Amino acid sequence: MDNTKKYAELVFATNNKHKLQEVRAALDGQLRVVGLEEVGLQGEIPETADTLEGNALQKAMWVWQRMHATCFADDTGLEVDALGGAPGVYSARYAGEHCSFDDNIDKLLSALAGKDNRKARFRTVICLIEPTGDDAHPMISYHTGQVEGLILTERHTAGEGFGYDPVFMPDRFAVSFAEMPLEVKNRISHRACAVRELTDYLTHSKR
Repeated sequence: MDNTKKYAELVFATNNKHKLQEVRAALDGQLRVVGLEEVGLQGEIPETADTLEGNALQKAMWVWQRMHATCFADDTGLEVDALGGAPGVYSARYAGEHCSFDDNIDKLLSALAGKDNRKARFRTVICLIEPTGDDAHPMISYHTGQVEGLILTERHTAGEGFGYDPVFMPDRFAVSFAEMPLEVKNRISHRACAVRELTDYLTHSKR
């Protein structure tokens, strides 16, 4: 029996259409995923933890407390070796609160100016929350994915991608994430790897 059939719908704790598109493509129709807008949830989702795991749990729990439905959230960080793993959990606000990703990229390129070591990785952590029959004690699991690569010295883009994609070139490729066709990125990205781990968990769950 395909155990994914018992999961009629997964609520993804995001309003980010790029993330939704990537996750749906990675799942390839195996499960129905809906975003916050589609289930009518509004409000500021907390994201104040100091780890990717903590932020993913915080965001998923925000949905769980309002719906008590199977839900998940992700958090992603860009970890740059020459910067001691920064920006990491602070990737989205690396250049400050309310900054744009162009601001973040500018700061990153400036911080790496003149450095030979440009090794980096994207890491995604997904937190899944499932009902157990006791709303106060749901089942919580984590699913991770990462991709190694290099930070380029300038933006390389062909109109695809978002975030740091224009300056991240994954290992074994000669183009940035932003230059890749979406279907290629969706096969190899950190988020795709985490989603595959999540899908494998849901598919092989015996509960």
